[in-house]
Amino acid sequence: MKGILIPIPAYGFDPTETAIPWKILSENKFPVFFATPSGEKATGDRIMLTGEKLGPLKKLLQARYEAVAAYSEMERSKEFEKPLRYDDIMENDFDALLLPGGHDKGVKEYLESKILQQQVTCFFKARKPVAAICHGVVLVARSIDPVTQKSVLHDYKTTSLLSSQERLAYRLTQPWLKDYYLTYPGMTVEAEATSVLREKKNFRRGPVPLLRDDFNHLNRGFTVVDRNYISARWPGDVYNFALEFMKILDSKFKQL
Repeated sequence: MKGILIPIPAYGFDPTETAIPWKILSENKFPVFFATPSGEKATGDRIMLTGEKLGPLKKLLQARYEAVAAYSEMERSKEFEKPLRYDDIMENDFDALLLPGGHDKGVKEYLESKILQQQVTCFFKARKPVAAICHGVVLVARSIDPVTQKSVLHDYKTTSLLSSQERLAYRLTQPWLKDYYLTYPGMTVEAEATSVLREKKNFRRGPVPLLRDDFNHLNRGFTVVDRNYISARWPGDVYNFALEFMKILDSKFKQL
């Protein structure tokens, strides 16, 4: 295997959506690499890691213990400490792509990167496995096929962070966190994802996301798999997301 690439912003990526897939993939012997805008070591969203500023909702909203522990372990890995630069990414150098989310404004440099959008398009055109969770779906939606001039998501089924989830988190925390939970106040993740689809019915919301999944409660998670592409909604789907992505990878490499 050449490996799986996880591009992230310099600051603000979601620690759960990055560290849990990294840990599951790494423990199953899949080589994982990271890329940041300048090739410098990145930092996850501190509010999610520490619960600082979440007030009475800290227990509900911050990353769980196992995610924080996985993040700490990931931070010490040589691949995380010495990431690639976005400029150095070449689709041919990797077998698959994993796109985590994050809602802090720092993720904009990741979501708006023309370099990443171009590479996402290359992965789709090569039919290589691509996994996107939460705001990571926005990056996929913004990746335009130069031939069709449409998003690579145009003919795919997908899910993403739901508008109901995004607005609820914003309303609950707005008095003290302002628009922290709205990366783009004028457009929800779901709205942007559905805007590029051929048919709106290809956006799948799944069951109401109330509880987070884990190895012992996989039934709580939700993912959408369509050919080489898998998507999920929020950190509460992350165990299903990582395990289903592994199935796609296993299937892909058995064909080789």
